[in-house]
Amino acid sequence: MTGDNATIPPHPTTARLGPRPLALHLATVAATLLSSSAALPHLRNGSLPWKPHLRERAEDLRRRVAATDADAFAQAVDREVRRQLGLALTGIERYRHHPYRRDLPDPPVPWTEGASRLLDYGALGPATGAPVLFVPSLVNRHYILDLSARKSLMRWLAAQGLRPFLIDWGTPGPLERRYSLTDYIAGRLERALAAVVEAVGRPVPVVGYCMGGLLATALAQRRPKEVAALGLLATPWDFHAEDAGMARRAASFFQPFGPLLDAWGELPVDALQGLFAQLDPLLALKKFSQFARMDPDSRAALAFVSLEDWLNDGVPLVAGVARDTLAGWYGRNDTARGAWLVAGQPVEPARLRMPVLALIPERDRIVPPSSAVALARSIGSAQMIRPPLGHIGMVVSAGAETGVWRPLAEWLSAAG
Repeated sequence: MTGDNATIPPHPTTARLGPRPLALHLATVAATLLSSSAALPHLRNGSLPWKPHLRERAEDLRRRVAATDADAFAQAVDREVRRQLGLALTGIERYRHHPYRRDLPDPPVPWTEGASRLLDYGALGPATGAPVLFVPSLVNRHYILDLSARKSLMRWLAAQGLRPFLIDWGTPGPLERRYSLTDYIAGRLERALAAVVEAVGRPVPVVGYCMGGLLATALAQRRPKEVAALGLLATPWDFHAEDAGMARRAASFFQPFGPLLDAWGELPVDALQGLFAQLDPLLALKKFSQFARMDPDSRAALAFVSLEDWLNDGVPLVAGVARDTLAGWYGRNDTARGAWLVAGQPVEPARLRMPVLALIPERDRIVPPSSAVALARSIGSAQMIRPPLGHIGMVVSAGAETGVWRPLAEWLSAAG
């Protein structure tokens, strides 16, 4: 066993599916690196279309390259391309065969419905403090909030005496494939909340992470008597606040799948992963090259593999929710426009009267801070904390406990 409660088998295990979609990542890495040699003639003659703020540096680079021996420089570039390509491929291969496997026991499950279940982490600790319901995204697995024995917001909160409940949405089945956001919020989520309220005998704070924050916001408006307070972790609202063009491109991404959505009933995991890959096409090259340099048994390597496993353990997005989110949120910006309807009623954060805490990471590249700030400001009375962390780092990085976990726990203890 390791410090992450991960079993390390004595022999190599079956290779992982990820990084998903593998073909896309491999093609991007290869095309990026091989383009260096192809671009050399254009660099020498100054015909590359540099962005305005890079032109001065590019011209200096062109002069320096022109002063070198062309063949020697081309050979040096080729060697570096081969080195970096080998490093990235080594990192991917080592990840795919790494022996780490998440092995954490689940807490008790007091409620289930369809593919979903409610996890009671308070049963793992003293549970002397406030109960709280956590709502994760519908796109990713719930256990980013319970990643490993060393990185688990849920288990840490339970150890502090709180009683956290976490929804595991599960993998959509035949029932869920007919769902829209209204079905999830006004149906399943409300019933999960009712189960928690019945179990603890009082209203509870609800905390949503990313997309889960949007679901929690709608829930708080619909069930103000049962929601004692609302916590928002990296929750978007104005999808056009920073880059409307990118948001609309994200919406258009699923259009080729439109005719197949009804037949499939869902947008496949690899299609969603391809969409996320557009946010930083070079990310796979950078992170797997870095992983190749790590000691496979180090804490850093185990943390990398545990997080990468979660990233690749996605769930499909059911057809109705895909249309609601990609076309509605990203394409039309229904949320910020006041046009997002749940059960026929607009979601209006300004109507919320319970205490609200918005934790907005400053380095978020998935939910731009300006998008999340728009939700806090639309509520008006919301308290904002802006830790210097990223979207995922806010819940699993080395700075998560200080920047997010502790202030969240203190707020929940006061609000609950």
